[in-house]
Amino acid sequence: MIEIVAHSEAMREVLRLAGRVAVTDANVLVTGESGVGKDALALFVHAMSGRALGPFVKIDCAALPGELLEAELFGFERGAFTGATQAKPGRLEAAHKGTLVLDEIAYLSTDAQAKLLRVIERREFERLGGRRTVRVDARLVALTNVELEEAVSRRAFREDLFYRINVVRIHVPPLRERREDVEPLAHKFLEAYAAKHGRAAARFAPDALALLGHYDFPGNVRELSNVVERAVIVCDDERVGAEHFPEAVRTAAKVRARQETRPTLALLEAEYVREVLASTGGNKSEAARVLGISRKNLYEKLARYEADAGGRTLEVGEEQKPNVSEKQEPDI
Repeated sequence: MIEIVAHSEAMREVLRLAGRVAVTDANVLVTGESGVGKDALALFVHAMSGRALGPFVKIDCAALPGELLEAELFGFERGAFTGATQAKPGRLEAAHKGTLVLDEIAYLSTDAQAKLLRVIERREFERLGGRRTVRVDARLVALTNVELEEAVSRRAFREDLFYRINVVRIHVPPLRERREDVEPLAHKFLEAYAAKHGRAAARFAPDALALLGHYDFPGNVRELSNVVERAVIVCDDERVGAEHFPEAVRTAAKVRARQETRPTLALLEAEYVREVLASTGGNKSEAARVLGISRKNLYEKLARYEADAGGRTLEVGEEQKPNVSEKQEPDI
């Protein structure tokens, strides 16, 4: 059974949905940024399905040009094109009674999309250059890191095919949105790469874990894996420290850490306005004069601060209806 780290609630929900759909024969569309683990989830769906003992076949649609991709997917007969000296079955036939994973399905040519639609609807196709109909029983799992709806609107992807593969959609969130998974994933990679490279590295120093916790990982799980592998290789002892991570990672993590501990300009402004209001006993006209802004501008700022606080009443400078004398005062 494939192991997927899911300490975060977001990933636990992903696995719950994947487990429910796995026991059916429904087509699955897995979406998410590059490196989030879509391949691992596809393998999880296969392993949890009734097809687990059948073949698990994957093809990367972005790695092959159009005609070659069609030949690889559907197979071809001898003489179908220059260089086709003998017949060859495609990935579809290889996935019979199992699971076919189409990685980056958005890169399929329009011709291949039409043929794939027929496979989904009728479970049959012909090899390139062939006339014999081949029947196939394979579960389809499509992976993509692009918005297929947008591709449909541009007519770069067939709408009918989109609805056929989008029976159940599972979105894998980026690593920055499931930070609870970073540390357990890092430990898993540390153990694996220490064994792979014959290194003594067995644990992370506190500063290393703190750094990983502050880094956003734009490359997601794949980047975390690479970062840990590099650290294992350059580390000379049993403890991996922050100094073993790439400089770019250390710098980005420090910047984010400072952002988390230092208030923004907007927060500083809000705090200062509250202090001025407190010093004037809540008199908004006097506070506006001290701040050098109009009373109308002050009311707008207070309304914005309250909205930013989620609609909660602010402790200082609560929005109050001005009294009669305040209403008669002109804006400053």
